Amino acid sequence: MALSDLLYPDNPKRRQELIHLHQELLNCMSMNFHATNELAGVLNEHLGCTLTRIQMRESSTVKENCDIIIQAMSEIQHQVQKIDSDMKEKLEPVLYQKLYNIKEPELEKIAIAQKVFSIVLGEATSTAGMVAVKLLSSNLIILTVSKLVSLLAQIGASVLGGISITILGLGIEMILHAILGAVERNQLLEAVRSYEKHLAEFKAASEKYQCAIREVTSLVRKQVQ
Repeated sequence: MALSDLLYPDNPKRRQELIHLHQELLNCMSMNFHATNELAGVLNEHLGCTLTRIQMRESSTVKENCDIIIQAMSEIQHQVQKIDSDMKEKLEPVLYQKLYNIKEPELEKIAIAQKVFSIVLGEATSTAGMVAVKLLSSNLIILTVSKLVSLLAQIGASVLGGISITILGLGIEMILHAILGAVERNQLLEAVRSYEKHLAEFKAASEKYQCAIREVTSLVRKQVQ
């Protein structure tokens, strides 16, 4: 046992708490990687996109993995913006406005979007129109992705960013520095508070993001059955 643990017996407990929070963060990030790949797969298959699958890197830091997700989400945002531009360019203004009008029947919106994608891709199913409408008229890109990207950037820039993905004592000690006395205790308290704050916001935003993607992917599955 380290001398600092003898002086401050709550430190071992706080270390374990920090490791537990770290694991929660990684589980949440892993689900976001999976959800992002699901959405990318739908865009590639039905809307002619060429988005690359992403994978967590266990040898990298939290920040480096946050940057991987941010880059993937930015590419998805870019593709959705391109879809919107194609719609705006190829539709009459009245028809384009119908895509964003919540009062318009969804089946009519899907038919409009499908018509555009038949021109863009040469051929398109109603599934393509449905995916396009869901992405353009829902809050998936505007709210959930933007919020999650903001939180990922905050986590990457925080004290958490430099911690290794792997749950090893050395990964935690890189941040805590394993120094003696009250300074280590303060570092532990600061790190735990930082994790708790970021994790609470991150989990809430992640759940909304994953829920929005499930809404799209579940509709796609129903269409192809």
